[in-house]
Amino acid sequence: MFELSLDLVLLLAGAAFAAGFVDAIAGGGGLITVPALMLAGLPPAQALATNKVQGVFGAATAAISYARRGLVDLRQQTGAAAVAFAAGLCGALLVTWLPAQALRYGLPVVLIGIAAFFALRPGLDDTDRMRRIAPAAFTATVVPIVAFYDGLVGPGTGSFFMLGFVMLAGYGILKATAHTKLLNFASNLGGLVAFAAVGKPLWLVGAVMALAQIGGAMLGARLAMRTGARVIKPLLVVTSTALALRLIWQLL
Repeated sequence: MFELSLDLVLLLAGAAFAAGFVDAIAGGGGLITVPALMLAGLPPAQALATNKVQGVFGAATAAISYARRGLVDLRQQTGAAAVAFAAGLCGALLVTWLPAQALRYGLPVVLIGIAAFFALRPGLDDTDRMRRIAPAAFTATVVPIVAFYDGLVGPGTGSFFMLGFVMLAGYGILKATAHTKLLNFASNLGGLVAFAAVGKPLWLVGAVMALAQIGGAMLGARLAMRTGARVIKPLLVVTSTALALRLIWQLL
């Protein structure tokens, strides 16, 4: 029987704070919180469901923080967010019907590729570049694919959104980070709605972690806005690589 002791509350709150900080800058917060929840004694499905509860608060906090600094117009993203919500919901609902495990075999290679791209590609900074795809086309293609993946599998979603905004939308690193957060919130929320029906998240645990996640997200967003690509790029490389290594370890 899972019991929420004081020691466990402190452990999970600390993990959520760190995850919120990392996620607001480069994504990958689930790399911290999901193992912490499983270490606390939750089965994998319930850990994923509970992680969605606290994750939506961190993503929402980061999105609002970036919007207040004028780095993203959340109103202009409402259509894309609605698409992300629906796709995340569908992905989570179909998690038992589609071969999600097969995707995990190729995911480490993709994540390492993303890490190498941001580490080695010259000229990646906070300066916008040539746009290769119209916003409507981006919303119709990249957003549903990544959000569906978020509901179906999850790890690396922020990195995939970042790559899309940088490579296709032509955004600089900081602007891409800011635009990722509302979409990540929406796909997380869609996944949470589905998991609430089947995964039975622990709402009290999720609420405790959400408070810490908000604090971490506010601090992380503030640091990212102050330093831009100088901190976002290295952290994105580190989190993508760490997530790839963790997935390889799980598969082996």
